[in-house]
Amino acid sequence: MDADAASTPVEIAEPEPATTEARSAKAATIYDVARVAGVSHQTVSRFIKGYQGIRPETRDRVVAALEQLDYRPNLTARSLRKGRSHRIAALTHEIDQVGPSKIVQGASVAAREAGYLLDIVTLDMSDRLSIQEALELVQQLDVAGVLALASTDEMAAAFAAADFRVPALIRAEEDDAQHGHPTELSTLGIPALMSHLVALGHERFLHIAGPSTWSAARNRSHAYDMAISAHGLVSTGVVSGDWSAKSGYDAVAALPPDFTATAVVASNDQMALGAMLALRDRGLRVPDDVSVTGVDDIPEAAYFSPPLTTLRIDFDAQGRSAVAELLGGARAHAPAIGSELIIRASTGPVHSAR
Repeated sequence: MDADAASTPVEIAEPEPATTEARSAKAATIYDVARVAGVSHQTVSRFIKGYQGIRPETRDRVVAALEQLDYRPNLTARSLRKGRSHRIAALTHEIDQVGPSKIVQGASVAAREAGYLLDIVTLDMSDRLSIQEALELVQQLDVAGVLALASTDEMAAAFAAADFRVPALIRAEEDDAQHGHPTELSTLGIPALMSHLVALGHERFLHIAGPSTWSAARNRSHAYDMAISAHGLVSTGVVSGDWSAKSGYDAVAALPPDFTATAVVASNDQMALGAMLALRDRGLRVPDDVSVTGVDDIPEAAYFSPPLTTLRIDFDAQGRSAVAELLGGARAHAPAIGSELIIRASTGPVHSAR
């Protein structure tokens, strides 16, 4: 019977020293820890899971045994002795998209540098039941906190409604038109991109927007509209895509034969890639007849044909700042989405009216 389960005191055997040879032969298990601590393996398991109903003297024996046997991972013994976990659950979705995947990557590096492990949980935003099941699963994990990375309105709402039982940070790009805190991408990045095209003589534009449920897509479209107005330009239309190259191709392929835009401003690089192929299939040259730009600067953008002019986004900084805030850093609005204009061969001067 376990000492913690007995109603009367039970003598606990003195811990047996673990020899150097034994420790080097194989990694210690909870059974080894239980033997050295003089308790059952169930007690060790409960301790590792964070159970608080263990007698202080028993906890001390388990902690001593964990340290004596150098039980792995070391973070577990050290953090549980302090009564806290060193794991963070990162909830995300659309992990195949550039932005979410790069943000998670930055968060993972920041967590590791702070002595934490990032457990990534991907959610299917099209299935509300699976979202709820995943959130319930996270509630059962022994984590120090939850980092909820929301790209869409639906996921932001799901996270906001969740009853997290540990510290949680919901990070989503704020909507420029609603919150009054325009991102750097909106105030500097896209205006710089549009100014570059204006300097090349472009006056008639086409915009390929991202999905309207993404705040990032709305912000990029809003910045495009503002630049069109500020420069007195002509927008020949706004067509929608889903971030994929196929959607960019389909959007341009469906345009009427007489469309007159000399510059296509796509909300991400993949849609720009599809747009360039569709333009070529229509007998138009990039950039001689139509210039094309993107956003994100994915690694492949420099190797498009022609290489793509785009805005390089610092997604890594967003992931890092989210972890820092979750772990107790200064709380503020989401950080500025840093961007840098990268000029390549997909943009050029207007040669003739179209």
